[in-house]
Parts: sequence; structure tokens; C-alpha cells
Amino acid sequence: MRSSPHRDPWLHHLPHSSGCGEYYDWLVHVGSLTARIRSRCSDFRVRLIAQGRIQPFGDERAPLRLRAGESAWVREVVLLCGDIPLVFAHTVLPAASARGAWRLLAGLGTKPLGELLFTDPLISRETLRYARLDDRYPLHARAASVCGVQAELLWGRRSLFRRDGRAILVSEVFLPAILQLPPQ
Repeated sequence: MRSSPHRDPWLHHLPHSSGCGEYYDWLVHVGSLTARIRSRCSDFRVRLIAQGRIQPFGDERAPLRLRAGESAWVREVVLLCGDIPLVFAHTVLPAASARGAWRLLAGLGTKPLGELLFTDPLISRETLRYARLDDRYPLHARAASVCGVQAELLWGRRSLFRRDGRAILVSEVFLPAILQLPPQ
């Protein structure tokens, strides 16, 4: 069943019966995704795809309280094991936050965002939300295009992180190769 891009695909709860199969443990993991991948991959790397001010995707406006037409600062990276793409990550923050509480993000380059998110005691994470994304969703299209993945459906998750009352939205799309990592 293909989901409609006109309704919010992001679920607050991911039941085992959701059809996500082997992705389930990756999706519901609440700790650092960076640390979890590093524990299974000795050649972990981050490839910076893009960063700068652009229009966020439509479903990213409400969680960040962005007005229609308001641009945001966006950072896109791919988490890799060697040269193999595992996760496409898409981070969005309101422009005011990029100058304030989250100004460190602009200088991350190829450093993983997870190192900052899970080591700074001033940062808190809200509840994870989950989605089965098909090619009608911009996040799926972007991940597939950037990573050269041909998959009808991709599983993703996203959550808000807050620091000093300012939020960023981090979305992670799990690519099929992540299932090939050795067990911990």
C-alpha cells in the first residue's frame, strides 16, 4: 500500500506489525545512531552533501513552527561504512536558531552531528516518529537520488532536539545496506 503525500506519514509509535522487518531495531534505537554504526563499522565516515538556507520540505514546517515561505538552514549528510551509504540524514533548523543555540552546526563539516547531540547535556531529544516513505515523498526522493538507491520504500525516523528552547529537526532515512552490517 502506498501512502499519500497529502497526509502526515510520521507515526508516533512503530508496532512490530508495521512491516519494517529487519529495520525495526535500527528505527527504535534511542541512543546515538553514529555510535551504533561505529560499533559495527571500523571505517565509519560522514559525507557532507549540502548545507545552507533553503525551503524545507512541507511536512517539516509544522514541527519547527516555520511560516509558509520561510527558509531554514538545512544540512544533508550520508553516513557511510567505507564507501557504502547506510543512512541519509537531513537536519533542518530555523534561521534564528542557526545564529543562536545551534550555531555550532554550521561548522560541523564532515563531523557527525550525533557526537554533539548525545554529549551536550543542554540538548534534549523529543519522541521519535517513524515513516515508511515512498517515492512521492521529497525525503525519499532526495535520499534515493543522493545515495543512488533504487528502493520503492525506505524507512525513516525523525525527532526534534532542543537546546536553550530552540529546536532542530533531524530526519534519518535508513538505506538497505545498513542491514548488511555485522551484529554487535
